Amino acid sequence: MRYAHSNFESFVQPEKPTGIETRSAWIVGGGLAGMAAAAFLIRDARMPPSRITILEASEADGGALDGTGNARTGWLIRGGREMEEQFQCLWDLYRSIPSLEVPDASVLDEFYRLNRADPSSSPVRAMCGHGQPLPDRDSLKLTGKARREIISLILTDEEKLGGRTISDVLSEDFMRSNFWLFWRSMFAFETWHSAIEMKRYLARFVHQILGLKDLHTLKFTRFNQQESLSRPLATWLAEKGVVFRHGVRVTNVRVDTSGGTKVATRLDWLEDAKAGGVDIGRGDLVFVTNGSMVENSRWGDHHTPAPVDATIAEGSIWQLWRNIADQDPAFGRPDVFCGDTTKSRWESATVTTLDARIPALVHKVTGRDPFSGRTVTGGPITIQDSAWLMSWVVSRQPHFKGQPKGQMVAWLYGLFSDVPGNYVKKPMQDCTGEEITREWLFHMGVPADQIDDMAATGAVTHPCMMPFITAQFMPRTVGDRPKVVPDGSVNLAFLGQFAETPRDTVFTTEYSVRTAMEAVYTLLDIDRAVPEVFGSVYDIRMLLQAAAELRDGRKVPASGVVRHLSTGTEIGDLLERYGLI
Repeated sequence: MRYAHSNFESFVQPEKPTGIETRSAWIVGGGLAGMAAAAFLIRDARMPPSRITILEASEADGGALDGTGNARTGWLIRGGREMEEQFQCLWDLYRSIPSLEVPDASVLDEFYRLNRADPSSSPVRAMCGHGQPLPDRDSLKLTGKARREIISLILTDEEKLGGRTISDVLSEDFMRSNFWLFWRSMFAFETWHSAIEMKRYLARFVHQILGLKDLHTLKFTRFNQQESLSRPLATWLAEKGVVFRHGVRVTNVRVDTSGGTKVATRLDWLEDAKAGGVDIGRGDLVFVTNGSMVENSRWGDHHTPAPVDATIAEGSIWQLWRNIADQDPAFGRPDVFCGDTTKSRWESATVTTLDARIPALVHKVTGRDPFSGRTVTGGPITIQDSAWLMSWVVSRQPHFKGQPKGQMVAWLYGLFSDVPGNYVKKPMQDCTGEEITREWLFHMGVPADQIDDMAATGAVTHPCMMPFITAQFMPRTVGDRPKVVPDGSVNLAFLGQFAETPRDTVFTTEYSVRTAMEAVYTLLDIDRAVPEVFGSVYDIRMLLQAAAELRDGRKVPASGVVRHLSTGTEIGDLLERYGLI
């Protein structure tokens, strides 16, 4: 497996691997990574689809890319996905998947046309003071010290950051900035999360610094991620003949580690509470999604809090990883990520409106009609003075194809779910959906004498507690995550947010698809390069634009040493073009 910087190989049909017709693939986990692996096996390895089996514990496909419910009892989404142009592997996949909405178009075609016609932007990136825009939201408010810390972190070798947290490497100067407010609420970082992941995000998304204030660099699907991303992919795979087996909880992958190689020999599972499994031949392939952000997600309702369930039971994906990891150090250390859910959990909530009052409030705050069919918030609006650090999103409506006219779906989340709210005076994790709605309406500027009635009768809200939602950000060192294909592995690969691939960032759809592509291409020696991670951190133009943004447009004085040394050079032209001098 190799990487490529150009599009020379982008449309190449690689040679079919010898003997692929007689080999089988077993994929553990039916999320995006697992389904992407199946798609690459079909498209690029030309494995017969009927020889590919996806084993999924739940009854749904898509993993974290979910979306369900109804207009009466409420719609349900655990989260949303922010995407961008530079998700190289994701778009490589979806160029091959037919759209379910647009005739004779791919999902990529559909997505591209939508975002060209209705580009994203945020009218109010942050707010405070009961419904007011953050006064200084047009400034990142970074001191010189904070800017130097960002640059230093980007330049630091990952080996020196092992086990360290964000607060270990970035000072209070940085934490007080709007940059951190915008960054953490966009990516869900906490101060105790991994310094390595923060470094990767800063380097990977240098170009996203240009959109921190208004999110104009982001792109979104037309509907929820289940209907816009999961369903088209699952439909294509099923029509091709891939075997989906739901209700199967894989409990172990037995691996022969003798003789200097690692060969998966058997899958053990529970199906209908009965033990079962299958023997794996040396020429067959096993792909395992190890770990899950949404494992143990528990829903509440309008009158019931969502329970916190941090139990790791037999048959859970975390216990599966533990059982695999017990067989060889190369298979990672799962407890680094799942061992302390107080540091990996937060709560979200889905609000389904029942009348016109809350949609009218959203229209007032954003200046955009939520029923226009176009972008509304353009990403999260973060409430700076919220004790829960609440953010809220109203995506293009309808967010579900089954939504009736005049009904709006909003998504809320709080990064600090264990502290009392400003209005409700209790932790978010102890709140019913109605109480969470009250807290949101309070911050939206609804008069106190109207909050309780509007929350009780104007919406139905379902909270969702996710104990492992940022487990992938826990501080780590080399070896805590297994390589996508561990050294010496003959037929076993790992997929998803807890497998290790260089430079790219977890908690993205791109990471799931990238690990799937790398796994398939490596195990089958596919003669087509995997697209390199977008190199904005190595592009002087991107760096100069980001530098100008970090300085809030403040220029270097015309008489300074930089001007003196750069006048009459290409560097001088670039510095002037991007507003630094």
